Amino acid sequence: MIHVIGGGLAGAEAAWQIARGGGRAVLHEMRPERCSAAHKTDLLAELVCSNSLKSEQEFTAPWLLKEELRRSGSLLLELAVQNRVPGGHALAVDRTKFAQAVTGAIASDPAIEVRRGEVLSLPSRSVAVVATGPLTSDALAGEIARRTGSGRLYFYDSISPIVEADSVDLSVAFRASRYGKSIDSTGDYLNCPLTREQYESFLEALLQARPHEPHIPGDAPYFEACLPIEVLARRGRDTLRFGPMKPVGLIDPRTGRRPYAAVQLRQEDARAASYNLVGFQNSLRYPDQERILRLIPGLERAEFLRLGQVHRNTYLNAPALLSPALELRKEPGMFFAGQLCGVEGYVEAIATGLAAGRHALARAAGAEPRPFPRPTALGSLCAYVSGADPAGYQPANMTFDLLPPLDEATRQRLGRDRRQRRAEQCRRALEALDACL
Repeated sequence: MIHVIGGGLAGAEAAWQIARGGGRAVLHEMRPERCSAAHKTDLLAELVCSNSLKSEQEFTAPWLLKEELRRSGSLLLELAVQNRVPGGHALAVDRTKFAQAVTGAIASDPAIEVRRGEVLSLPSRSVAVVATGPLTSDALAGEIARRTGSGRLYFYDSISPIVEADSVDLSVAFRASRYGKSIDSTGDYLNCPLTREQYESFLEALLQARPHEPHIPGDAPYFEACLPIEVLARRGRDTLRFGPMKPVGLIDPRTGRRPYAAVQLRQEDARAASYNLVGFQNSLRYPDQERILRLIPGLERAEFLRLGQVHRNTYLNAPALLSPALELRKEPGMFFAGQLCGVEGYVEAIATGLAAGRHALARAAGAEPRPFPRPTALGSLCAYVSGADPAGYQPANMTFDLLPPLDEATRQRLGRDRRQRRAEQCRRALEALDACL
């Protein structure tokens, strides 16, 4: 029996992989007996930040990782595709239907037992996968620190607001995807255009807003890929226009021109009853949030179903502790997966859950876990987690920088064509994965 602690993306995938490989798993989830600061339900694999699993565009790093998961038989990726909502090139999901589907699949599997209740200590004589995520409870985080001999590391993360669809003014907001790239011809996003004057007014209000939680220090170490909008605004007056408010690839049908800035709203559910403000995670007080966000054209009468929040993400100094199989070097049989091991992103969490589940199954059978090949995205992600510099270690998304570089002869043959080089890296990765599988 293999214990999987944590019923998020990584834990659910790990338990499924164990069962799929002929093993038996006990999946521990503390909700609903104890809830976290960000979760709203007791469903497994609940998405608490964005509803996007990133790009599906061929030969991108997110596409490669998802393609490897497809070929490796990932349950969660399959269910994400089944519960897809429009999101341009991104794989966006109806978060409620997705979590319900995962919960149903796990609960109905005879080889998986789901136990509800907080786990306060780690198993000492059993093979286990710890995937309690960035919101690991204080008690278990303390136990992990004791067992690993490392201090707790953390950074601050934040989540975006969600607005009721009927409250968006469609005489101002227009439907489009950047450069017309969408699932159908209607465009997958609602776009709120801003003139220069409207952008400057929004920026001034944002810079003067009060933080939601005054106990969070001003120099809090946020994850760079998920910075709150007020942090971005303090970096320069045009930072937002080159970030979450970039207008490139959009034409306002009212003017026939590109707006000075734009806010994109992405569909949250299959009924298109709600939208999230893409890239608008923040840590502002709720009254300030509502006032400032209603300065955005089209959102003057917006009704918010959820406002932005900030929470602390806990993760291990994985390079100092874990092997490429995501196993504690000093304690064989103890595996870590998901954001707790130092990856950032939904697909990355699923990927490490898949890897840890398979490696735990091998260890339980008395075999030495065999990491995924280094040329693969799966292997490269685990290689980063286990092999990065422990000094100043930061969680990472899957990028091409993590893959082995092409040899000089291949680079010369392909020239400076970046897409061709990336296509070649993808080809080699998938070839290596197929051989491994």
